[in-house]
Amino acid sequence: MFGTTLVEIRNHIEELATDDGSYVIVCGRTGEQPVPTTGLTFEDRTTAENAVRAATQYRSALRRYDPRVPYYDLIVSQSDDARMASARPSGAWGTGTEQERGAPVFETEADGGQQTERIEFCHRVASSVFEALSDTGHRAVETAVMDAYFELAETTSSPDELCLRLLESMATELHYRLESSEQAAVLARASERLPSRPGADGSVEATLDEMQRLGLIGSYTCSQWSPNPEDGTKSVEITFGEYALSEREGRLPVLPVILDLYRRRGASKPVSLHVTREGDDWHGKLAVSSESKGVGLASVPIHSKMTG
Repeated sequence: MFGTTLVEIRNHIEELATDDGSYVIVCGRTGEQPVPTTGLTFEDRTTAENAVRAATQYRSALRRYDPRVPYYDLIVSQSDDARMASARPSGAWGTGTEQERGAPVFETEADGGQQTERIEFCHRVASSVFEALSDTGHRAVETAVMDAYFELAETTSSPDELCLRLLESMATELHYRLESSEQAAVLARASERLPSRPGADGSVEATLDEMQRLGLIGSYTCSQWSPNPEDGTKSVEITFGEYALSEREGRLPVLPVILDLYRRRGASKPVSLHVTREGDDWHGKLAVSSESKGVGLASVPIHSKMTG
């Protein structure tokens, strides 16, 4: 037994991992490294196999929150073997522990690579937030998010759309149920659970590039940073179109964007995000600070015009 909570299971897997291992855990059908083993390596095959069992338990536990979490054919791969695994047809059946359950596979070749990555990214964000809520003792918020999700699942058949609606409802519950400081603490902790890409930089453009790559936004522009010596902040203006998340009750859910910014910006935390609608696009003024604590920005109000 590795533990009963997502946090305990993930901690166990991370304890098994090493920085310079030659074994990884991948999906035998697609070559992807799904949560919670993304980016992790293991010293030997036996250790990696133990991690596969723990990862299977983790994803089973995650389905308590989200029954449509994708199933993966988890296998141990060494070095270049991962490239061979990724060459397998996308719809093939493997022998991994998850597929032995005979469960449906949502990621198919017809879905498209971008949609598959977006679904997995949304699950990473959701699981990271659930873990952070568990860490900080906000059980009531966990329950509220799950209840909202199960209501959505009854009327939404598309896995991609359901993932997006989950993030919207999660952002909304965080806003209404947590004080700003509590929400910021959850977001900061959740961002630590998101895997970092090798060589990833901390720019806002890098975050927007990632959102565009995943199909969460279609296009964007970004200004240069403007310092404000009076309060120690600096701000940047961004415009993005074809945003995949929808406004709710006069607010715009920006949870995935803010989490990625927390992950990349290090000591500079997002402290405000002022958004307005410009036709079909969104215009935002983002301020960050290394001198102030972060602010809860999972969902932000939509203003009629920019101020300041």
